[in-house]
Amino acid sequence: MKRTMSYGKADVWVYRTYAKPLTGVRSIPESTFSGRKNILFGMNVKIAVEGEAFLSSFTDGDNTLVVATDSMKNFILKHAGDYQGATQEGFLEFVARRFLETYSHMTGVSISAEQISFEELPVPANNGFEPSPLVFRYSVNEQAAASIEVKREKDKIQTTNHVSSLKGLKLIKVKGSSFYGYVKDEYTTLPESFDRPLFIFLNIDWKYNDIEDARGDKPDRYVAAEQVRDIAYTVFHEENSPSIQNLIYRIGSRILERFPQLLEVTFESNNRTWETVLDEISAPQEGKVFTEPRPPFGFQCFSMTHADLESEGESSK
Repeated sequence: MKRTMSYGKADVWVYRTYAKPLTGVRSIPESTFSGRKNILFGMNVKIAVEGEAFLSSFTDGDNTLVVATDSMKNFILKHAGDYQGATQEGFLEFVARRFLETYSHMTGVSISAEQISFEELPVPANNGFEPSPLVFRYSVNEQAAASIEVKREKDKIQTTNHVSSLKGLKLIKVKGSSFYGYVKDEYTTLPESFDRPLFIFLNIDWKYNDIEDARGDKPDRYVAAEQVRDIAYTVFHEENSPSIQNLIYRIGSRILERFPQLLEVTFESNNRTWETVLDEISAPQEGKVFTEPRPPFGFQCFSMTHADLESEGESSK
């Protein structure tokens, strides 16, 4: 049995001004996103290091080879100034590799982060309004995230795993969704719905066939979280979905169609559909009244690859 043994630092808040802008991103029909200025490049980082050399620190209290987690925090912050790239994934891999290059007794680094989003604010200008290059608004909406694993294998440093993510996306569609035809038995109390509002929480992960595409060195190969978000709400808008399961399948299909450089897309969705209070309002126009749902909440998990697109194409012939 492989022993679990690692230690590290969490909640390392990094804010870098005037990082390299992300430009040259390939445009897609579902999104107006064309890049990031990166005037503010912020993230909350978590890092864990591994190595058999640390065993004595657990068993004997020997700290001879222990790199203090406070030093790890300082290491990450310092190298935020050294990083010359434009993506969160690239920064995490850069830092992880620097750790293994600096500390020869470390054999593995797992590092992850959630990007801190700062939104542009329009200010008066000569020709109307334009984004301020100085003042930004801290965003509490969905977050781009990433995780990277780097290992030392036979004196060679290799990136062994990576995931890019969009976390906490919350979308409500007021009508055009349904849920009916499911199993009916003595446990069923849920009424069928042929046109319901649908409120979903989404976490979306994606992996590249080649980790180099995540670094942003070839920006036309980079998949931006903003584009994944825009695909998700565009498909939600277009599709009359019979279930959340089918909705996330359609979103995943569109993501893989637009980005053939991806290996896999994975979803974790959560059903937060509101409860109906008034099904009809006496007013000049249609409307209903809803309230927050009571827990427990339903969830769905699903992963997709290009093989799903191929099988879908075969079934439509």
